[in-house]
Amino acid sequence: MTPPDRRQSSLPTRSRRSLAVSTYSVALVGLVLLVGVVVALSIAPVGGASASTGAGQPTPAVQESESDDETVYVSEEAVVEPVPEEGDLYFEQADPDGEWVSYVNPRDEYRMPYLGDGSGKMCVTLLNEAGQPVEGSSVPGTTVTVPTGDSLSWHDDIDPFVVDYPLSENYNRPLDSDQFGTTADLPQGDGYLDSHCFEWHGLPEDETVEYGEAQIEGPHTDQIDLVGYIERPHEAWDTDIDPLESAVSYEEAGGGWTYHPDGSHGQLVVVLQLDGDADIPVDPDEEIGDEAADVGGDAASDAGGDTDENTDDRGDDSTDDDTGASNGTDDDATDTVPGFGVLSVLAALGALLIATLRRP
Repeated sequence: MTPPDRRQSSLPTRSRRSLAVSTYSVALVGLVLLVGVVVALSIAPVGGASASTGAGQPTPAVQESESDDETVYVSEEAVVEPVPEEGDLYFEQADPDGEWVSYVNPRDEYRMPYLGDGSGKMCVTLLNEAGQPVEGSSVPGTTVTVPTGDSLSWHDDIDPFVVDYPLSENYNRPLDSDQFGTTADLPQGDGYLDSHCFEWHGLPEDETVEYGEAQIEGPHTDQIDLVGYIERPHEAWDTDIDPLESAVSYEEAGGGWTYHPDGSHGQLVVVLQLDGDADIPVDPDEEIGDEAADVGGDAASDAGGDTDENTDDRGDDSTDDDTGASNGTDDDATDTVPGFGVLSVLAALGALLIATLRRP
């Protein structure tokens, strides 16, 4: 028979063990729940950060089109040089009636003696594969020669008319004329230089001006196509034309013209186009003027203009993904990590478990 005192003493021991087990179970369940919360919070920012990173990436200026037909590749980028404005060094004169505008050309000469009002211009225009003007840096050592007749032999820059590429390495004013395009701000041209020319004044008003077929020489002749000639005698030059569509063969152009009293002016443009290793993508819908505006904006930025706006742009690029979460400025509250409050609770529960297990 079990002594009464031993039966009575066994009840408190079982109660203490049951209490310990219950406390341990509750703490364990709480710990498991908190670990689950921590894991969920740790995983959530990954998706948020990835989404914000994709949205914050800058859009390239030139994008690959889904259709190959919408992407044009060129062997040389366009040269973008705005025409001189009134008051600039190379601005010459504008017609009071708004019919024409002229710019200073270092290859413009007046015949001495001056024999009449016969005047004119001959140009060479080099375009890339997208039809944009270039200076010929991709075809160095190329020479284009246009023979001229006796009537222009007095001119220092012709007889014949020779153009050496690249233009910027051979001339102090590589491009001097705006022969193509239109803009509402100017009576002629689109506002950007596109041609290398020479000009003359002082010929008799019954003089005949002649020119021969253009000859292309140099190591890159297989990369340049002679598109044709655009001749406009006896009238003002019309810039509202496409050089590639308007150029015709030498035979069709005529090879020269004869002045008359009511038609004492004439112009000729020889149109060339690159056909080289085209690996530079360009946007066919972007006008030269749009590109120039981008260049002008970058230049203003470099000169210190629009500093507030540029500072904001830089801030957006650098803080969207990296510092926005840590400095508290990011609007997405999920792009944070668990704070020390959760860690403190975990530590307290751990200490409680240890204390419970060590109790007898």
